[in-house]
Order: sequence, then C-alpha cells, then structure tokens
Amino acid sequence: MGTLQAIGAGIAVLCGLGAGVGIGIATAHAMDAIARQPEASGKIQSSLILGCALAEATAIYGFVIALLIILLL
Repeated sequence: MGTLQAIGAGIAVLCGLGAGVGIGIATAHAMDAIARQPEASGKIQSSLILGCALAEATAIYGFVIALLIILLL
C-alpha cells in the first residue's frame, strides 16, 4: 500500500469524527427541547433517531470507502 493510499484511507475514516460530533450536538439539543417541552418528547425522539441514523450512515460510508482504498488499491 502506498503512502497516498494510506493518507486517503485515513481521511475517509475521519468521517466518523464528524458524525460523532454531530450526533452529540443533536442529542444535546434534543434533551434541551424535551426539557423545555416534555409533551412533545415523542416527536423529538423520533426525529432524533432518524437524524442519528443518517449521521451514522455517513460514518459507515467513510469506513467502507477506507476499506475499499486499503483492500482494492
């Protein structure tokens, strides 16, 4: 594996960092919203779960791309 391939794989894995930060911020804001308006907790929770799933999907895509770079190139 070449140096540029290793750098590319490392950059692809960094998608997980952004997803983790995004999920943390979304969770913090959802907890704040539930604390302010407890009767809307069902809608807030379902939106939070959907958003976390989409953010986690980007992290998984980055991991898959990193694996493809390492294994196929």
